[in-house]
Amino acid sequence: MKRMDLRMLGLFVLLALPVVQGCACHSTEANEVGVLTRKFTLMGSRGVQTETYAPGATYFFFPPFSTDWDTFETKLQNLRMSAKVEGEKGRTNDIEFKTVDGNDIAVDVTVAWRIDPAKAPHLMQKVGRTTQDVENRLVRPATRALVRDALNVLRSEDFYTADKRFAAAESARKLLEEALLPEGVIVEQVILQEHRFNPEYEKVIREKKLAEQTAEKLRSEAQAAAEEAKRNLESAKGTVSQKIAQAQGELEQTRLGADAELVRATNEATAILKEAEAKSKGIAKENEAMAGAGGRTMVKLRIAEALMGKQIIFMPSGRSGATLQTMDMNQILTQYSAAKTTQTSSNGQ
Repeated sequence: MKRMDLRMLGLFVLLALPVVQGCACHSTEANEVGVLTRKFTLMGSRGVQTETYAPGATYFFFPPFSTDWDTFETKLQNLRMSAKVEGEKGRTNDIEFKTVDGNDIAVDVTVAWRIDPAKAPHLMQKVGRTTQDVENRLVRPATRALVRDALNVLRSEDFYTADKRFAAAESARKLLEEALLPEGVIVEQVILQEHRFNPEYEKVIREKKLAEQTAEKLRSEAQAAAEEAKRNLESAKGTVSQKIAQAQGELEQTRLGADAELVRATNEATAILKEAEAKSKGIAKENEAMAGAGGRTMVKLRIAEALMGKQIIFMPSGRSGATLQTMDMNQILTQYSAAKTTQTSSNGQ
């Protein structure tokens, strides 16, 4: 019995020796994950293994005839779908569809995507064995279908409005995310690039946009002119208000000056009037004094003073000249003196 066990053990070692000697070394790059597939095994499950082998200088040993080793890139990928350039062979790869108002349009689209490392075994089972397989069999078909769904709700003119294009691109990204994330593909961004309409329609659109730009320019110029007129009006109002204020100030100064002059003239006239009244009263008192006996005596005294040292000659009167007529000199002097005094008083007034 023991001999039989030893024989079985030796046979097992002989069979296992080539397997051990045939182990291969595998590794992953910095932007790769590895997936192991067991074709047959004495232990464990067969098929794609659920374990993901992490990126970067890690080595694993597997028997080459019983396992397969595959890697997927985890770095960002760019799927470009655009019209072929001049001289390029093959079919056009841009996305063609109709706008909501019925015009044919073609759009160049770029989708930035990457593989979810944790879902690499799932992609291995359901899609393919390489990153390129994932792009060709999963990402590209989904993009061509779902981007059309996101864009064909736009009108033709919306493609000339940046905000609407960005909103449509974000809508396409969300649709792709919903469809591809469960499968192990992360969609980072959808970029809408150049678009092309039918040449005749493109011409009509350009002319319409040019007309709209011209109209907008005219509206802007009209608004600017209106604002300029408004500023000029406000400036003119300010100038007029300043001049009115200045005129009112000058008028007030003139009025105050006139009032002051009126007060001065009134005071001066009042003083003159009072002075004249005082003089008039003095003359009246003097006249009253002169009208009495004292006045007559003063007159005689003044006449006497005037005649002092004068020679008095008596002239004969009558036809024969021999008769001397007596004249009352006192009466003559009194009358003369009174007349002189009256004239002096009148001149003093």
